[in-house]
Amino acid sequence: MKSTTRTLLAATLVLGVAAGPAVLPAAATGAPAAVSVPTADRALDDAIAGLPAKDATAALVRVGGGEGVWRGTSGVHDLRTMRPADPDGRFRAGSVTKVFTAAVVLQLAAEGRLDLDRPARSYLPELIPGRYGKVTVRQLLNHTHGIPAADVAGSTVEEWYANRFEIHDPRATVRSATAKQPEFAPGEKQHYLNIGYTIAGLLIERVTGETYERQVTARVLRPLGLRDTYLPGADPRIRGPHNHGYQTMRLADGSTGLRDVSVWGATDGWAAGALVSTTADLERFTEALFQGRVVRGPLLEEMFTLPEVPDVKSGAPAAYSVGLSMKKLGGREVWGKTGGRWGYNAAIASTRRGERTLVYSVNATDAKGQDMNRVALALMVAAYGAPTD
Repeated sequence: MKSTTRTLLAATLVLGVAAGPAVLPAAATGAPAAVSVPTADRALDDAIAGLPAKDATAALVRVGGGEGVWRGTSGVHDLRTMRPADPDGRFRAGSVTKVFTAAVVLQLAAEGRLDLDRPARSYLPELIPGRYGKVTVRQLLNHTHGIPAADVAGSTVEEWYANRFEIHDPRATVRSATAKQPEFAPGEKQHYLNIGYTIAGLLIERVTGETYERQVTARVLRPLGLRDTYLPGADPRIRGPHNHGYQTMRLADGSTGLRDVSVWGATDGWAAGALVSTTADLERFTEALFQGRVVRGPLLEEMFTLPEVPDVKSGAPAAYSVGLSMKKLGGREVWGKTGGRWGYNAAIASTRRGERTLVYSVNATDAKGQDMNRVALALMVAAYGAPTD
C-alpha cells in the first residue's frame, strides 16, 4: 500500500486508528472465518488474515447492502488463551458515539425543542461564557465552533493508563475548554474535537430534563432493537462477551510490550465517545440511519452537508458534517464515522443510498495513534476502493 494512500485516508475519513509496534507471544495464525454471499471478496479476506499480528489482535467485520453481503472474523479473544475471536463480541465504539448524539439532537430539532441556528449559550448560560456566545448548536455538531480542547491530565499512554479509572464530569470538561480563548471565530474553520459533543450531550439533558443516556436509549437504541449497545457511565468494564483489547506501552520491567486495556473508564468520552456496541447492532443502526428511519425529513440532510470552510490544520476543505464525515473512495462518496478507544477501533460507513455498508471493530494495539491502523485501512480500501482525490 502506498504511503500516500495511508496519508490521505487517515487525514479524512479515519480518525484515531493507528498501527504500532508490539510484542506478541508466539502463536499460530490462520485464515479468517468468513462467509461471502453472493460475492467472495478476496481483498476483504486478505485484509483481516494473519491475526493476531503486531498491530491488531482481532477483527470483526460486516459488509452489507445491495452489492453483496460479507462477514469476517479473525484473530483471538485474548492473548492468554488464544481462543478464536467472538464475532458477536461487544467493543468500545469510540467516536462512533457522536453519530448517536447528533441523531438525538436532530430529532429534538425536528420536534422544535432545539434550534440548530440558536446560540448554545442560550440553553446553557451558566456554563458557556460570553466569549462563546455566538456559537450555534449546528456549529457544535459540525466542529466549526472554535472552542479548544479541554485540559487532560498526563501526556503519555502510561500516564493515561494510570488514571484510567478517573471519573470526568462533563461540566468540568466544558469549563476547562471555555476558559480558554477561541481558536477561531465560529463558522470560519473546522477543527475536529470532542468538546462540541460534550456540550451537545448537556444540551440534550437541559431541553429534555432527562439524562443523556436515557434519551439515547429511548430514542435510538430501544426503537431499533440494539440490545447489545449501551452507554457504560462510570463502569470501566465492558459488560457481556467481548474480545480483549491491548495497547503497546512501557511495562513494569521497563520493556515495551502489550498490556490488556479492556478495563478502562470512558467518562472522558461521554457523549463524544463512550458507546459500547457490536458489529451487528452498528450495521442495523447504519442501515436505519441512511434510510431515514432515525432522523426523519429534511434534517437528515444536515448529516450529509459539509460546511464550506477549511480545516484549521491542513487548510483542506472540511470533511465533517453533523455527526458524519465524507471521503471519496473508489470514485464515489462514502459517508461514515470512525472511533478509537484504547485497545479498540471501530467504524461505520456507507454510500449515500446504502449500496454498500461497512462496519468493523479492529482490536488495534495503538488505537489512539496518529496513523491509520493497517488492518482498518485495508478494510476500508477493500470495501470501497482507494481514495480518488
